[in-house]
Amino acid sequence: DRVLSGLWMTVQLSVVCVVLSVIIGIVGAWLQGSPLRVMRAIVQGYIQFFRNTPPLIQLLFFYFALGQFTPTYSPDGWLQVPIISNVGWAIISLSFFAGAFNVEIFRAGIEAVPQSTAEASEALGMSRLQTYAYVVFPLAFRVSLPALNNNLVNLVKTTTQALAIAVPELLYQMVSIYNDYSTAQNAAMVVLFVVYIVLVGILVFGMHRWERAMRIPGYGM
Repeated sequence: DRVLSGLWMTVQLSVVCVVLSVIIGIVGAWLQGSPLRVMRAIVQGYIQFFRNTPPLIQLLFFYFALGQFTPTYSPDGWLQVPIISNVGWAIISLSFFAGAFNVEIFRAGIEAVPQSTAEASEALGMSRLQTYAYVVFPLAFRVSLPALNNNLVNLVKTTTQALAIAVPELLYQMVSIYNDYSTAQNAAMVVLFVVYIVLVGILVFGMHRWERAMRIPGYGM
């Protein structure tokens, strides 16, 4: 039961973080091209903060430092419960960490799109947002897929660090199992190893299939 519970938490954590980090990357890459200098500076500051600090330190900072300032509620009129749980902080921290890399990945993809393509769409009367959404980003996304694949694989593996704030994911459950039953240590580590190979393999296979399906002959990859 603990193995299945930990596996389900790992899958949930991975899926949510992958989706949020991609959304952050898409929005951040668009804001990097903003005409507002302040907006570009904010995005660049975010990227440097999350790229230049270890993800484990970020996780601890979010949970123990920022967590002290989050509001609480009392379900029974006595116990005070934070509105953001340890799972919530893990999702926030890991998503922002991977999102910083995704911003740069998508930025590189956008820069690979010929400027004449964007100019042609603007000549047709499209706004900057329409040009980005319908012309530039679909092409940039295809160029970005190989690098995005690598970053998302690293993100799935990094979810094991949620152990540090007691998120009951697979590694946490395995450690608790072999702490209770010392003879289960080897078996627990083998299961952990195999599960992550399978999880990452599924992600890589899916991304490669998506990459082939989105390929435009003569363009990008």
